[in-house]
Amino acid sequence: MTTTNAREHQMFPAFTPQQIAVARRFASGPEQHFAAGEALYEIGAVDAPTWLVISGTIEVVRRDGLSGEAPVTVHHAGQFSGEVSQLDGRPAIASGRAGAQGCTALPFDAAHLRALVIGSAELGEMIMRALILRRVNLIAEGGSGTILIGVPDSREVLELQGFLNRAGLPNLVLDVRNDEEGRALVARTGVQPDELPLAVCPAGALLKRPTIEELAGCLGIVPPLDPERLYDVAIVGAGPAGLAAAVYAASEGLSVLVLDARATGGQAGASARIENYLGFPTGISGQALAGRAFNQAVKFGAEVAIPVAVERLDCIGGALSLACAGDRRVQARAVVIASGARYRRPDVPGLATFEGAGISYWVSAVEARLCGGEEVALVGGGNSAGQAIVYLAPHVKKLHVVVRRPLADTMSRYLIDRIDALPNVELHVGSEIASLEGDRTTGLTAATFRDRRDGSLHRRELRHMFLFIGADPNAAWATPCVETDGKGFITTGAGRRPLETSVPGVFAIGDVRAGSVKRVAAAVGEGAAVVAQIHAMFAEAAGDEAPR
Repeated sequence: MTTTNAREHQMFPAFTPQQIAVARRFASGPEQHFAAGEALYEIGAVDAPTWLVISGTIEVVRRDGLSGEAPVTVHHAGQFSGEVSQLDGRPAIASGRAGAQGCTALPFDAAHLRALVIGSAELGEMIMRALILRRVNLIAEGGSGTILIGVPDSREVLELQGFLNRAGLPNLVLDVRNDEEGRALVARTGVQPDELPLAVCPAGALLKRPTIEELAGCLGIVPPLDPERLYDVAIVGAGPAGLAAAVYAASEGLSVLVLDARATGGQAGASARIENYLGFPTGISGQALAGRAFNQAVKFGAEVAIPVAVERLDCIGGALSLACAGDRRVQARAVVIASGARYRRPDVPGLATFEGAGISYWVSAVEARLCGGEEVALVGGGNSAGQAIVYLAPHVKKLHVVVRRPLADTMSRYLIDRIDALPNVELHVGSEIASLEGDRTTGLTAATFRDRRDGSLHRRELRHMFLFIGADPNAAWATPCVETDGKGFITTGAGRRPLETSVPGVFAIGDVRAGSVKRVAAAVGEGAAVVAQIHAMFAEAAGDEAPR
């Protein structure tokens, strides 16, 4: 046992004989015996079952850097293998082999594991807690999962690492400039500087300068989409609204597919800490909230396809389908638009040059590390900006906050009070970005701010700036079908159902909907409400009374 996690007993619980008897009813096959050293599953194996040990042991190991491996644990009788990948058959990120005395174990494929989790509340709680904690532990230990080799603060590495972090996938970054193992691989494979970064997937495949889509394909995390299958509900967007709809729809027996072009969590997923969400008095990060919601949706059988961009909603003749990137198509009886909003970009010359090279639209531990001890700027005065300020300030030398209006006009009082207590935060009220300096190679080097009251200019040498100036609706892909208001938000409520759009069977929830309350709690509430309205629509179509 190598883990020193204080919650080890929850990570690796042992079923009693009575609990094993209950679990047996849900197994996907009979007991199987494995000889000493025989593999039960390998790193990267798709649809690897969870194994419940009846006798003997399973030795679990993970990758440790590029060529080594490290022990994770040894499962004894009554214990079970796996982590959250096993809930939906995604590739395993550890491997298991029978111990010195061999092993006899019961298999549970993804469908039967979910049936066990749902069918037995007692065992389901133990299993879900253990699977989640094991993933958290793999992330914390580092060395397992995907390995990125390149320059850590480069635009390309940050983009790939950001995707992996928000997807809750273990990863490790090796600096090609000084990490001997990383440099040796680059030299051995003859990779040129313009082919960096490299990504080494858990199963060993090597990608040169991959896109997020290519990396996701290598990791096997995007399920195949059958163009002939008719889902009950297709949800576009994996933010709080979309994930809430997925949880409620899947838990009530509907077949559900969730699609998102980027990652789970939406804009809320980038929040360093949400402190006014009901039930979390000490706050919760957007990423943690999104991760929990994702696991909850998968637990109930929802399929999640990320990153898959939806390019068009087709609604001709009453049939609903989604045209997706990669010439893929999805059909559904109901479509829920939960695609949220896109980060708003100020009209500043050359802004795109610095995106990912000094300009960011979110703050995470990665960004906080990169700008540690430096003088940085943050533009924006909403609650998301306030959360980012509170999180970022302890990491930096000085934080310039640039806002057009007083914080009291746009930010919650508890955040304002907290910001007032930060000694290294300087407010620039009534100011805006005038210009940026630097280039694509060196990144951002300085910014000039304009005082809107008298036009005076103030230049600051900065390598990092964070933009939190609001968002515009992400609805262009759906507008050939559904109606929007003057600002591009999708209108709802014209028919019998409050969240239904101008097209029957197409619903809109969350930030993309006109008139929505821009709060996480409101988005989750709409995600629950839309499922009730979908049930009513299905019941009406079947000629039955809608469920109460």
